[in-house]
Amino acid sequence: MQKKILDILLNSNHFISGQEISDMLGVSRQAVWKAVNSLREEGYEIESVTSKGYRLVSSPAHLNEKRLKSLLKTKIIGKNLIVLDSVGSTNDYLKRLGSEGCENGTVAAAREQTKGKGRLGRQWQTKKDDGIAFSVLLKPNISPSEVSSVTPLAGLAVCKALREFTGLDCFIKWPNDVIVGNKKLVGILTEMSAEFDAVEYVIPGIGINVSHTSFPDEIAYKATSILLETGRHIDQNELLACVLLHLENEFLKTNLELTPSVKEEYTKMCATIGREVTFKRGTRRISGTAVGISDKGELEVMLSDGTICVVNSGEVTVQGIY
Repeated sequence: MQKKILDILLNSNHFISGQEISDMLGVSRQAVWKAVNSLREEGYEIESVTSKGYRLVSSPAHLNEKRLKSLLKTKIIGKNLIVLDSVGSTNDYLKRLGSEGCENGTVAAAREQTKGKGRLGRQWQTKKDDGIAFSVLLKPNISPSEVSSVTPLAGLAVCKALREFTGLDCFIKWPNDVIVGNKKLVGILTEMSAEFDAVEYVIPGIGINVSHTSFPDEIAYKATSILLETGRHIDQNELLACVLLHLENEFLKTNLELTPSVKEEYTKMCATIGREVTFKRGTRRISGTAVGISDKGELEVMLSDGTICVVNSGEVTVQGIY
C-alpha cells in the first residue's frame, strides 16, 4: 500500500486528492491517510491541503527501501532488495540468506553496520547514515579460482559510478579500495561459499564513505568522504542506484571475466600502476614497481632485477598513498 501510494506521488507533479488515490487503489480514504502518515514517519515530506489532496515535497536522503526501489534501473541486481535499519554485517546477513537459497542478485544494504568487516580481519564501523554499506549476492557458474576477478570488476564499477555521480576524480587502489587523492573513499571485501570445484555464491561487500565529517585518529590521515571532498550532502538512494547499475553492467558484460578491454580500462583507473609498492612474501618485505594486472586480477610487480612478481593477496603499501 505505502509503495503504491509513493509511486503515485512520485509520478505526479501536482496535488492529487485522497479520493482519487483511494479510487485508483480500491481502498478507503482512511487507509490512504494512514499510509501517507506512515510515509511521513519514514522521512517523506508530504504536503496536504484541504480540497486539493496530497503532494510529495521531498524524499529522505538516507537509505530507504521504497525510494531506492523507485530509482533502480537494473534487471537482476537489486530485483530482490533489502534495506535494513541496522545490521552487524551486510556480508554476514547475505551469507545466511545464501545458505537458505536466496536468488541471484539479492542486495542487502544498511543505514548502520555495527560489525562491518574489512580485509585481514579488520573491523569497519560507521555512524548511522554516515555511509552506505551494502552487499550483493551472486550465483555465477564459475570455479573458485575465477572468483578473484569479482573484486577488480566491483572496484571498476564503483569508481566509474562515483566519477559520474559526484564528479570526483576517483581512482582504484589495488586490490579493493577506491580513493580520491591519497585518501580512501570506498572499501570492498569479497567472500564466497564453494564446494569442491563449484561456487555456491560470491558476495562482494562495499562500504562508501558519504557524510562523514571526521574519522578516528588512527585512520584520519588516509580516509575521506564525499561530503568532505565536495562539500555537498547527497541523496544516498540516488547514489546507490547509480552504483548498482554500474555493477550490473560490469558483471554482465564480462560474465565475471577480466577481458582485455576491461583490464585496459581498469589499468587506466588504477592509481597503483606505475608506483613503487611494498608487500610481504613470507617474512620478507619486497619492493618493486607495479606494472600491470593479470587476467586473474593479481598485481604484477617488476623487481629491481627485472623479474615480474605476481601478488594475489596480503597488504600492499603504495608509495604516495598508504
